[in-house]
Formats: sequence, structure tokens, C-alpha cells
Amino acid sequence: MTPTDGRALRRLLDELGRLPGIGPKSAQRIAYYLLEADAEQSRRLADAILEVKRQVHFCPVCFNYATRDVCDVCSDASRDQTTICVVSEPRDVTAIERTGSYHGLYHVLGGVISPMDKVGPDQLHVKELLQRLASGEVQEVILATNPDVEGETTATYLSRIIRPLGVRVSRLASGLPVGGDLEYADEVTLGRAIEARREVE
Repeated sequence: MTPTDGRALRRLLDELGRLPGIGPKSAQRIAYYLLEADAEQSRRLADAILEVKRQVHFCPVCFNYATRDVCDVCSDASRDQTTICVVSEPRDVTAIERTGSYHGLYHVLGGVISPMDKVGPDQLHVKELLQRLASGEVQEVILATNPDVEGETTATYLSRIIRPLGVRVSRLASGLPVGGDLEYADEVTLGRAIEARREVE
């Protein structure tokens, strides 16, 4: 392998290592798999990555991923327009949709309040959420942030600013492990948590 080839492999390993959940050994396995794959297979993977970056964007209404002007949920008139489920990230929408227990709308914050990371309400899509509530059509906001310190802090903050608007505020019920992520919860547990949500005091 020439020095140039070595630099190319090192660059691939470095880029793979930046992916979440991919350590040095996993990056090495993927890199060598790609090296041994035929050129057409590697090209399809590269094309798929470029295509998703070109076509997928944030929905201007709820900030979920979308491939059209607005996402599939926001454009679905059959969804319950009186309920908004607030989540931290788009992947949480996918987790809740898998349960089949919820049929309302969503609002993706784009993170959680985390003073340690210097993330406050102004860095999240809180203002846009309040604008959606201003119409008066929404009757309930379900706070579905993760049951960890940052998620609970975010839920408490949101409940304090939403309740004065006359909107019912509820939180996912117990059953989700403290410190866990919605993304990894099984469908039954997450579905029961949605159905048994409680109103925030």
C-alpha cells in the first residue's frame, strides 16, 4: 500500500469513527468491508448518503425530517390536530409512531435544555411551539422528552410556560426507565407510557 493509499484509508477510518456508536474497531471492520466490496456497491452507498442529504430537510412546522414542503404527519389531515407531542429529536417521532398508540401532531425541539452544554430554551424550537399554540386549536401538549435530568428539566420548563395558556400539559407515564432513551424503548413499554400519560402538576 502506497503512502497515498494509507492516507485515504486513514481518512475513511477517521470519518467512520466520527459516527455515533462507532468505535475504532467497528470503524476498521466497516472500512475493510468497503475495501473488499465491489465498486458498484460502494457507489450505491455513497449515492444513498448524498441523496438523503439533498432530499431530506427539517419540516418548517414541526421540525421533523421531511422530503416534501412539510412532513407526512403535518400534511395528514386525519391526524388529531388538537394534540401535540413534544420530543427532543426526530428519531423520537419514529419511536412513538412505531407504537401505533398516538395519532396527533408532533413538535421536535432539536435538543434539550442542558446548562452543562450551554443549551438553553433559546437554542431550541420553543418559540415556534408557542406560536403553534397561539391559534387556540391545540388542547393538549404531551411532553415526551427522555426521562433523564435534561429531559425532566426541559419538561418542567415547558410545562411552566404552557400551562398559563390554558392548554392541558401531560407527561409520559412511568414505565420508561429513568436515564433511558425513547429510541431504545420497546413498542409495548412506550405505547403504555403514552396511553397512561399524566397531567403535569
